[in-house]
Amino acid sequence: MPFNKNMQPGSYEVEKQGNIDILKIYCHKYPYLPSIEDNATGMAYAMDKLIEIPSAQKIILVDRRNYEYDYEQTRMLMEIANLYKYLIKDRKIINLSFGSDYFRSNLQSLIIHTLKADPIGAYVELKRLIRDEKIKIESTEFMDEVNQRTNYLELLSKLLRLFENTKLISLAKPYLSGHEFGSREVYKQILKPSITPDFMFTRLMSQPPIHSEEIDAYSIEKTEINIFKIPEQIQYLYHVIPPEFKLTEEKYELLDIARNALSEHKPEKEELIDPERMRQTFYNIGRDLIQELSIHKGIELKYKELNELAEILVRYTVGFGLIEILLEDPKIQDITINGPIGESPMFIVHEDYHECITNLYPSREDGESWAAKFRILSGRPLDEANPVLDTELTLPKARARVGIMTRPLSPVGLAFAFRRHRDQPWTYPLFIKNRMLSPLAAGLLSFLVDGNRTLLFAGTRSSGKTSLLGSTLVEIMRKYRIISIEDTEEIPVDALRKLNYNIQPMKVRSALTKATAEMEADEGIRTSLRFGDSALIVGEVRSLEAGALYEAMRIGALSNVVAGTIHGADSYGVFDRVVNDLKVPRTSFKATDIIIISNPIRSADGLHRQRRVLSITEVRKHWEEDPLREKGFVDLMKYNSKTDMLEPTQDLINGDSEVIKEIAGTVKEWIGNWDAVWDNIMLRAKIKETLVDYSVKLNLNYILESKFVVESNDMFHRISDEVREELGSLDSKRIFFEWNEWLKKTLKKSMLS
Repeated sequence: MPFNKNMQPGSYEVEKQGNIDILKIYCHKYPYLPSIEDNATGMAYAMDKLIEIPSAQKIILVDRRNYEYDYEQTRMLMEIANLYKYLIKDRKIINLSFGSDYFRSNLQSLIIHTLKADPIGAYVELKRLIRDEKIKIESTEFMDEVNQRTNYLELLSKLLRLFENTKLISLAKPYLSGHEFGSREVYKQILKPSITPDFMFTRLMSQPPIHSEEIDAYSIEKTEINIFKIPEQIQYLYHVIPPEFKLTEEKYELLDIARNALSEHKPEKEELIDPERMRQTFYNIGRDLIQELSIHKGIELKYKELNELAEILVRYTVGFGLIEILLEDPKIQDITINGPIGESPMFIVHEDYHECITNLYPSREDGESWAAKFRILSGRPLDEANPVLDTELTLPKARARVGIMTRPLSPVGLAFAFRRHRDQPWTYPLFIKNRMLSPLAAGLLSFLVDGNRTLLFAGTRSSGKTSLLGSTLVEIMRKYRIISIEDTEEIPVDALRKLNYNIQPMKVRSALTKATAEMEADEGIRTSLRFGDSALIVGEVRSLEAGALYEAMRIGALSNVVAGTIHGADSYGVFDRVVNDLKVPRTSFKATDIIIISNPIRSADGLHRQRRVLSITEVRKHWEEDPLREKGFVDLMKYNSKTDMLEPTQDLINGDSEVIKEIAGTVKEWIGNWDAVWDNIMLRAKIKETLVDYSVKLNLNYILESKFVVESNDMFHRISDEVREELGSLDSKRIFFEWNEWLKKTLKKSMLS
């Protein structure tokens, strides 16, 4: 809510937002803190305005920081204002026609002077008066005085009941033990305004709810994060305090002036196409501007402070505000913002605490600004004719997939969903550590990748199938070329390129977009075939590209691994989607070699869930109409809920796998020798498991990350080749021994350095 410099200190206005009346009180240049809970004078003034404007449903104290009291808090204060009005009009209570001036002055002071500024103090004082009167009645000998004090006590008791019927006093009772008259500590427990610095729109609840229990705390650079358990709520509270909420008033003023000045700078077309360049331009301009302003105003800024202010300025001009703060947390997996924006907080999915509510409330202005930026960055429409926009967001410290809805699909207006991508690709050892994969499953998949099979990773939304696909790319040897095809970039292409992979991304038109300049997905796949021998990775099979993908798989145009993701809860669900929904011929579906199903597994109480691979299934080729009825699906591995582990089936153990036999048929040492094939799969499994064991034992998390895993895979292939050349066969014990020696030497060298 921008600062209105034309309003005089102490003035106020009523602003309409839809059907809501918002009371805005201007507090700049006040000699006291603009806060109802901290300041008795501020509370009394707010009460006066509520008496004058009974329709108010929100209160905002406007200053460099804006303090917003929501409907529930405003209603509590309105109850006190209405009680004050009632008591003032009740002449019997105020005038006290009976009794002495002592009674009258005590009660008048309590109601007229104390009630508006300190209703809790008035309540405590009222209870003290009642105790005193009871004592005096018992010790008084004169009946006239007893009668007089009894009437006075009845009046005080009536007044006490009126106080106790208000929500503010009801909530305050647990905190009144040891309360001193005039203290504001109890108000701080009850009144918790959301705070918005003047240069931004998103509101933040600075204090956790009453009786909440902190169960975790950590920080991301200067951002403080606390996890709270809230009584009577299932969701945890993800409570974040970014650095911009801890600035001094002088720094707020610098940012506000700089933001207004930067709003005059119109980005060039080239800058809009290149977000990184645009951010850098605004950073340089903003930094110089803040430095000039600080010199002009005599504010001393250190070099580091100047850079921090410039980063904040970029975040709230060309950036995405507090969305960026959330995405910087690597533990956050999803962010959702529901319409109508402004009426509910942001929600997240946390790596450790799953579905959480946050203390951040975006505004309508936020939503409209973000939507406009995504239209420009993606080059895709978002309007009534195209009410869905799928795109991606690349920030200096995070990447995310973005889904946006608007009217008429979302009748309440804009809504957003952000899926944060991991900073580095997932790896099989990482999945072993968190039990999504078993070591044997990782060894089997590694064997299938080297065997150039066609793999479909399937599951429901948020099942981890795209992460599994990304980890599978890490298993492809770096000597092979990879072509990735996506409509929204999720495959970690940049990270793989930094690992020296030979990878070429292709971006195609979204299936949800009616008209853009982008190429159709099926044309993208056909184009990729002209780029020579390459592994083909399709981000998600969901439309016309299915036919082209199976065409490529059937004609054998690719002599390397082909993999993609698809929605499906089980193997038959994948078949049903490919054949019946996407209209791929039944015979073409047989080009699928392996289907990997992953899905979240929920706990019995429904409060927890973990991602698990549920099955690795082979698709056989003998069936004609229905692979399920004709036993065309053969599970090689199946999830066991009792052991919480993906376990081999008898078909795999006994070597009854056509796909694996076909791979073995191309390797001289493996033809007709199932024991040698099984030995190689187990060797790969043992290597993956050994990495996890060393990581846990030595607390070396980095050896499970993609950079080290790729080096480990390269060394495995190199050692295997050397052993085969020397011995004429792939001796698994010798290969593992030499690989393990390499690992120990590498780790020792790393720890010494």
